[in-house]
Amino acid sequence: MTKRTIDVNYLARVEGEGSLSVTLDGDRITELEFGIFEPPRFFEAFLQGRHFTEVPDITARICGICPIGYQTSSVNAMEDACNTAVTPEIDALRRLIYCGEWIESHALHVFLLHAPDFLGYESAIHMAKDFPDEVEMGLRIKKIGNSIVEVVGGREIHPINTRVGGFYRAPTTRQLEALIPELEWGLDAALQTAGLVSGFTFPELDRDHLFVAMRHPDEYAIARGRVVSSRGLDITAHEYEDHFTEQHVARSNALHSLTADGQAYHVGPMARFNLNFEQLTPHAADAATRAGLAPPVTNPFRSIAVRAIEIILAFEEALRIVRHYRPPDPAAIEVTPRAGTGYGVSEAPRGLLYHRYRIDADGLIEQARIVPPTSQNQPTIEADLHDLISANLSMADDDLTWQCEQAIRNYDPCISCATHFLDLRINRG
Repeated sequence: MTKRTIDVNYLARVEGEGSLSVTLDGDRITELEFGIFEPPRFFEAFLQGRHFTEVPDITARICGICPIGYQTSSVNAMEDACNTAVTPEIDALRRLIYCGEWIESHALHVFLLHAPDFLGYESAIHMAKDFPDEVEMGLRIKKIGNSIVEVVGGREIHPINTRVGGFYRAPTTRQLEALIPELEWGLDAALQTAGLVSGFTFPELDRDHLFVAMRHPDEYAIARGRVVSSRGLDITAHEYEDHFTEQHVARSNALHSLTADGQAYHVGPMARFNLNFEQLTPHAADAATRAGLAPPVTNPFRSIAVRAIEIILAFEEALRIVRHYRPPDPAAIEVTPRAGTGYGVSEAPRGLLYHRYRIDADGLIEQARIVPPTSQNQPTIEADLHDLISANLSMADDDLTWQCEQAIRNYDPCISCATHFLDLRINRG
C-alpha cells in the first residue's frame, strides 16, 4: 500500500488560523481533520453580568468583517426576551445596513480570497497583475458596502449606532440619497461580476447536503425569519436547540454543530439560494438564470457564483430601501428589561447566526450562547473533503492540496484574519 500524508499547517485566504491534515493508506482515507487552532475568545463568558443594552456593541467585536450579523442576532434575541417589536421603518434600516455587510463581505471573498483559486493564482496580489480592472472593481464594490455600514452604523468597522430597539440616530434622507450613484454603479458591477464568475471552471463535487437557512414570506431572508431546511424543517429561533446541537472535538477550538440526530448540515449562500430562490429580486433572478444557476445547486465550488448573485440582490435591496426611505421616528423603541430568555437569528454573509440570552429583571445577562456559521459548517467541510479526495486519488499531491484548500474556501470560513500563505509538507510512504 502507498501511504500519503498532506499537511496544510496554515490555510491561506481564510480569516484566521486553520489547518488541514489528511492521511491516505492506498485508496482509503485513514485520517481527515480540518482543524481550527486559533485560541478561544470567551465572548459568551464575559457577556455574563453585562447589561442587555451592551450586547450589540460587545458582540460586534467578534468579527471585523461581519459585525452587523452579530449585532442583528443579538438585538433580535434581546427584543424577543423583552417582548418588544420594532417598527417597519427600523426593520428597513436594519435590512439596509445588513445589505452593506453582505456587499463588502461577499466582494472581499469573491475577488480577493476565492477568485485566485479558479484563475490559478497564489493570491489576489498576483492575480491583480493580469486582472487589474477586475480587482479594482471588486475593491470598489467592497468600499460601497462599507459606506452603507458607515452611514447607517456610524463607522465602517465595529459600527456603534445599533442598539436594542433600533438605532441611536437615524440617518437623514439626504445622507442615504447621496449613496444612490455609487449603488447604481455597484448594481451594474455586480451584474458583471456574476457573468465573470459563472464562467469559471468548477471542479466536480455534487453532494446531497442538508441545507439550513432562514425563510421569510415577504423577502429573501436576511435580518428576520424562521429557520427551515431542505428536508422539511420549519421552526422559530426558540426551537433551534431542539434540532441542533454542538460538540467539542479535540482538533478544533471551535465547536462542531450537528443536527439533533447527528447529521452535518450546510449554511450560507448556497443554502439560502436553494431554499429561497423564489424570493430573489428581479435582477438577481435574471442573473441566476443567465449563469445557469437553479435550485438545487449541490456543488459547493459553485458557491462563488451564488455569492455573486447575492451581491446583486443586496444592491437591489439597498437601492429600493434608500429610494423609499422614511426616517424612523423615533429612531428606537424603548425596551424595558424583564426576566426571561430571548432567541435571535439572522443570516450573516457566511450563514445562519444563532444567539440566545437569559437576562434577569434588571437586564443583566445571566447566560449567553452564540453559534456562528463556521462552527455549523465544519462537519460539512470535512465531508466535502472526504468525497473530493476519494474521487481524485490519482491527482498529484500539489494539485490535490490546491483542490482541498479551495474546497475549504468555498465556505469562506471566518476564523479571523489570515496572515500566512501556505506552509505545506507532504510525506510519502
